[in-house]
Amino acid sequence: MKNVILLADPKSNAWSFASKMKDYIFQVKNVNVPLEEVRVDTFSNGEIDLHVPHNIRRREVYFIHDSTKNPQQWVQEIRLATNLLLLSSVERINYVFPDMKYNRQDRKHKPRVPISAVDLAVFLKQFWPVTREVFTMDLHAKQIEGFYYPLPVENIPSTPTLAGFLKSEKGISNLEDIVLVAADKGDADRVEDLTNYLKLKNPPAFIYKQRNVQTRKIDHMELIGNVKNKKVLVPDDIIDKGTTLCGAAELLRSEGAKEIACYATHGWFSKGEEIITNCFDKVIVSNTHNKQYGKGIEVMDVSSIFAEAIYRSQVGESISELWSKSF
Repeated sequence: MKNVILLADPKSNAWSFASKMKDYIFQVKNVNVPLEEVRVDTFSNGEIDLHVPHNIRRREVYFIHDSTKNPQQWVQEIRLATNLLLLSSVERINYVFPDMKYNRQDRKHKPRVPISAVDLAVFLKQFWPVTREVFTMDLHAKQIEGFYYPLPVENIPSTPTLAGFLKSEKGISNLEDIVLVAADKGDADRVEDLTNYLKLKNPPAFIYKQRNVQTRKIDHMELIGNVKNKKVLVPDDIIDKGTTLCGAAELLRSEGAKEIACYATHGWFSKGEEIITNCFDKVIVSNTHNKQYGKGIEVMDVSSIFAEAIYRSQVGESISELWSKSF
């Protein structure tokens, strides 16, 4: 990894995440990978101004981007950073997007709407093979990886890390008695994987949601499974407004659940954290946004598994083997 550098904006939340990745590679792999800065400023009219003050010619760059940024600024900085790196004659460009924006709309759900998840893919893959690889976590829909072909996407699952976290002091006591609940059909695979990782004895439960065809709002929710007198964990990929999760919590309490926790890889909390913390006994998120959450939220660090994936990509080791380990 002599030719590799990590690149991040030191004024953003990505810098701390990148620093943790650098520390992991040094401490665990005994490899010192430089972390350099990309300066992100703005002109007086608000336009973005990017600059790398160091010589990066013929280097392989890993650009770690800040997931907490406004989605429009997030995607524009990626476009400008790609332009900057190409003009700097780097050898190859890799992207680390802990939470990839614009990945929720992966199909046309109604006439005359854009498939916005394909836009970034179309932009980045035109520069392949200089653009080499994308690293992200828990895409909203796995098929998005195909949009990037031939540019590989490492869609890192948070499940192995979550399994280890739940067994730790910050996790959930008496895990053997827990029931996992899928709050949406898209969470069924996540629940099944976590059930297998934790070797749970209780079968998972599922919530069926009936939506209004016109408004897309939920008209009815029904639980399939048994949660009576059980601890319950509802794993999801995103906490946005929290409306669906709180509706699930209300249903689970009415079905007799004695303690309810939720987990989301990406904690957006667009309407505030209290909406969720008031609905659940325990709330867990990962640090893909790497920001300071309130005291009612437990944060799970996933920087190590990103660092391990990057290291393995560089030395030619299997990345998929990581999915059977805890970090």
